[in-house]
Amino acid sequence: MPVEDINGTPLSYEEMGRGEPLVLVHGSWGEGETWGFVVPGFAESFGVVTYDRRGHGRSSGPPEDGTVHDDVADLVALIEKLGIAPANIVANSYGACIALRLTVERPELVRRTAGHEPPFLPLLADDPEAKAILETSAESIEAVRQLLEAGAHATGAEQFVETVALGPGMWSEIPPPMQEMFVRHAPTFLGELNDPDALMIDLGALGAVSSPVLLSHGNQSPPMFAPIIERLARALPAAHRHTFAGAGHVPQLTHPDAYVAVVKSFIQST
Repeated sequence: MPVEDINGTPLSYEEMGRGEPLVLVHGSWGEGETWGFVVPGFAESFGVVTYDRRGHGRSSGPPEDGTVHDDVADLVALIEKLGIAPANIVANSYGACIALRLTVERPELVRRTAGHEPPFLPLLADDPEAKAILETSAESIEAVRQLLEAGAHATGAEQFVETVALGPGMWSEIPPPMQEMFVRHAPTFLGELNDPDALMIDLGALGAVSSPVLLSHGNQSPPMFAPIIERLARALPAAHRHTFAGAGHVPQLTHPDAYVAVVKSFIQST
């Protein structure tokens, strides 16, 4: 994977396959390799680009620095450098926050967007029915923050997996190399937590998006994601919805064939 200076930051990226461009944006705690199970399927039909976001994997960047705005600017610069606009953007979790911001801010660079479970928790702040969900999620995230600030990266990573993202008992189901990846990126996640704009999105700006957007979630995911997807879908004029049965927050890892099929069908639909 080449590492090149992009938007002032050394970013690692890889290109595979041929055809219409498709850029994969990973979430928190991870890196481009987390797309490994779905890249072969996508590369049969698309020119696929994976990359390590700043502060992740082989890409540089101080873990405590960088904001969601920097991540969007990095993605803009990568698309422009590779000359692949307009590109299809496929993203998971916090990567989907970045992808949707890109779709709003630079629509000429985006053909279609597929986002799985962006954690836009502030969207639930004015929803009385989601109050309990929001409070529980906020408490869990704050507990993780305190562990990371204390330098307990391994414990914080485990608690994030079990209380925020995947559910009780799931840490032991993750292969050791992926556990190590989580722990390695704990400081970068703390940096994201310290960014006040990280989980924010302007619903009014989403209303101006004319390109198709696929919003997906898993029916086994933590309860915060379904109402977030509902709020986003109501705001987007060309929203498509999909629920992955039996899947949770990372269907690209647990249900790769189904994930490829759904996203591919969305991108290739008229």
